[in-house]
Amino acid sequence: MSDKPNLHSFKPSEIVKLPEYMDHHNHGYNQIVIGLSGQTEFDIEGSGNLVSPGQGCLVTADAEHAFSGIGQNEILVLNVPMDQIQTSYSSDNMQRLFDQSGYFNLDRQAQSLIQALTAEMAAFPDDLLLSKACTDTLMCVLHRHFKPLLHDRQTYRLNMDIIDQYIVQHLNRKISVAQLAGLVFLGESQFHLLFKAQTGVTPHQYVLKKRLELARDLIEEGQLSVVQVAQSTGFASQSSFTQAFTRLFGHPPARYRKYNGH
Repeated sequence: MSDKPNLHSFKPSEIVKLPEYMDHHNHGYNQIVIGLSGQTEFDIEGSGNLVSPGQGCLVTADAEHAFSGIGQNEILVLNVPMDQIQTSYSSDNMQRLFDQSGYFNLDRQAQSLIQALTAEMAAFPDDLLLSKACTDTLMCVLHRHFKPLLHDRQTYRLNMDIIDQYIVQHLNRKISVAQLAGLVFLGESQFHLLFKAQTGVTPHQYVLKKRLELARDLIEEGQLSVVQVAQSTGFASQSSFTQAFTRLFGHPPARYRKYNGH
């Protein structure tokens, strides 16, 4: 099992844990991503959505996409080169899987099969023959058992004042998409889509920026240590805080304080 986002590897299939920051890239082969546990955020060519257990996404070759995990998470990644589709998966239905990128739900039968296969993969993560066999098996059944996720975008706007107030009041603890969606009486998937359409970022990215902006203010004030600032703004560890802070503001917290402290 990998602790790094190996979504760009050519291993036929792999169980992956995603970090809590958005990684952007593209690659010249198709991918199928299936949620196993927790939640992950995906953005495929501007179309964002949460991927939870029983859900997944298709990423066509060369499609720009980004992804991040939300807390503890695991996904199953199937890497499918174009030539493999043409030679190994020759049926029209399987080839049409990758006509366009998108999100999907899986029925119970497919979910049960995936649970059995991934349990075996987790037990033998270095078995490449098993990895390929799992990909072949899932490719043979996926086109029969997945339903494209069609979104009915509503035109009303979210009340960001209510959402912002809740975020500010709870920045020192974990804030879930479900909690934010509940504030405006929406389901998680619908809320995620509306939020991204209205703000241009995912809820997770939005909350992270709010945490970092508060952390910046506390760093500049200079009354708390870096460890205390990380704890006060809801980061799980000082290292994850330092990485996120540096990515947004260009300097680690201690150096930023040296240049910008009061």
